[in-house]
Amino acid sequence: MINTKKALSRRAMLRGMGAAVALPLLDSMTPALSAAAKPANRFGVVYVPNGMIMQKYLPAKEGPAYEITPTLSALEPLRGHFQVLSGLNCIPTPGRPGGAHAKASTRFLTDISPPTSETWLDAGISVDQILAQELGKSTQLASLELAIESGETAGSCDTGYACPYTNTLSWKGPSTPLPTQNNPRLVFERLFGDSSSTDPKERLGRMRQQKSILDSVTEEVRHLQGALPQTDRTKLTEYLDAVRGVEQRIQNAERDNRQVPLVDHPAGIPANWEDHIKLMFDLVVLAYQTDLTRVITLMVGHEQSGMTYPQIGVPDAHHPISHHQQEPEKVAKTAKVNAYHVKMFAYLLEKLRGTPDGDGNLLDHVTMIYGAGIADSNSHAPVNIPFLLAGGGAGNLRGGRHTNLRGVPLANLHLTLMDQFGVHWDRIGDSTGRLDPALLAMGRS
Repeated sequence: MINTKKALSRRAMLRGMGAAVALPLLDSMTPALSAAAKPANRFGVVYVPNGMIMQKYLPAKEGPAYEITPTLSALEPLRGHFQVLSGLNCIPTPGRPGGAHAKASTRFLTDISPPTSETWLDAGISVDQILAQELGKSTQLASLELAIESGETAGSCDTGYACPYTNTLSWKGPSTPLPTQNNPRLVFERLFGDSSSTDPKERLGRMRQQKSILDSVTEEVRHLQGALPQTDRTKLTEYLDAVRGVEQRIQNAERDNRQVPLVDHPAGIPANWEDHIKLMFDLVVLAYQTDLTRVITLMVGHEQSGMTYPQIGVPDAHHPISHHQQEPEKVAKTAKVNAYHVKMFAYLLEKLRGTPDGDGNLLDHVTMIYGAGIADSNSHAPVNIPFLLAGGGAGNLRGGRHTNLRGVPLANLHLTLMDQFGVHWDRIGDSTGRLDPALLAMGRS
């Protein structure tokens, strides 16, 4: 039972049979009442595969007066909350040729190119896992590694390269890739419990009963609500409604999938791609809101993804049309996919902006990366890669401008961002130094 006779702990949870539901940041929690308390900074990465149509993506003008491009148009209402960073390079490690796609996703957070091998794994520890080692000391989960496509593949996914190089961004160590999870049900249960059974029949039985994990903490909620001030009661109600809403959408997806004789994905994954990614983004928001983890990566697609997008008029597989050879129709279709991915990212940022956190909102208190490991999707160029830096970084970042870094290694930016989390390394990958943090804090002038 939660003791409400004193200030609530930031780690307070509602506990019931098979569930432990974390609470959002409430005014009744000690850190929220302290004027000196600094809000927690979260780290997030949203990775998109197969590069971009750069002429549709990259603004022509630098500074705060740049014009939003067609690919970035969905982000116009959030202009003040993200920066376009150009001129970042991911030059392959000397002596390790080939594998443009394998290198793209592996280097994005490790800054080291993998070797040609279908069995030998060798990449550096990724930035998210460096941060997770430190930030995970304060949270229930050190990190979450999410994806929209399944990672259940083996062998070679890019000619001569093992599949982990294209299927994950996160590396615990040079030979330890972390698998991704694309099933919202399993992510939900990892966050909120009720995952004691791995028996599919038991899970199906629970799903048929349409039971919520919140049903097991009803008494705890009633007791806590009676002891909270009105502002906190409202916050708690809105948060629990969000949890139940996500859970119901997962249950609906499971129910819908039961009605289909043959499915290519496990129960809990919506059949509609857009529903799937929005559900995963909602889980990201809940994980940050409850401070269950401060480090999350999500792959919108694997490198060489063959995902199709008929809902936007692109029934063609993504990877083949990304090799467009300057054919206008393929260029236009690939650009549509790029813009659609950005639209989904805008959905995430809006959800973060609309979620209160301390004296601001979650978007104020997150460092969120969006980008790809190669630039032009046809040439696979690893220079001037697409890269957006969103969020306020708990006071370290400001948006509203396009900054050209003119050939700086991506690793230099990684070191600078790590510094902002209080994690200081001398170097990582091919870093040559650090960026001036003022470049990231200038914002709209």
